Amino acid sequence: MSSIRIFILGALSERGPMHGHQLRLLAEEEHLDLWTDITIGGLYGAIKRLAAEGLIQEARTEQIGSYPQRKVWQITDAGGQTLSSLRLRGLREIVLKPDPFDLVLTRLDPDRLDDLPPVIEARIASLEATLTEYEAHARSIARHLTLAESLAMRHRVVRLRAEIAWHRQLASQLPELITEGKTRSGVRFERESGKAHQRG
Repeated sequence: MSSIRIFILGALSERGPMHGHQLRLLAEEEHLDLWTDITIGGLYGAIKRLAAEGLIQEARTEQIGSYPQRKVWQITDAGGQTLSSLRLRGLREIVLKPDPFDLVLTRLDPDRLDDLPPVIEARIASLEATLTEYEAHARSIARHLTLAESLAMRHRVVRLRAEIAWHRQLASQLPELITEGKTRSGVRFERESGKAHQRG
C-alpha cells in the first residue's frame, strides 16, 4: 500500500490537473509528513513512476514569467481505477509494521545489558517529546482541518500514547529482563566451556 500514490491520484482526481509544485504545496498545506508516511521530497519521483505506469499523463505545460516550464499532470482512466482500488484496500487493510526494536530486544548483547535502563528511558523521553510536539501542532492547525484529517491526526496520538505505555511497562520489567539475560549468558558460557574441556 503506497500512501504517496493515493495522495497524488486523489489530488488529481478531486482538484483536476496540477503540476508537481502544486502537489508539493498541497502536501505541505495538509501537513502530510506529520500524519502519514509520505515524504514531501518523494513526490517528484512518484509522479514519474505514475506517468511511466500510465496512471497519470501530461495535460499541458505551463510557464510563468522566467520560471522553467512545468508539466501539468492529469489522472487517466487507468489511474482512476487504480485510485478506487487503493482507497478500498486502504480502508480494509490493517498495517502494523514490525519494529526492529522488538527483534533486538530478543537478541540483546549480554555484555551490554546494564546499558538498557538509560537507553529505554531515552526512548520514552523521545516518544513523550514527539507526542507533546505533535499535539501542540495539531492544536495550532485544528481550525484548518476537516473532520477526517482531525481523526487521522488523533489516530497518530493514540498510537504514540500506546507506544509510551508499552515502553513504560518494559522499563518496569527491566530488572527481570536483565537478570534473565545474564542467566542465559552464564548458562551459555558454561556449556561452551564444557564442550571445550571435552575436546581438550
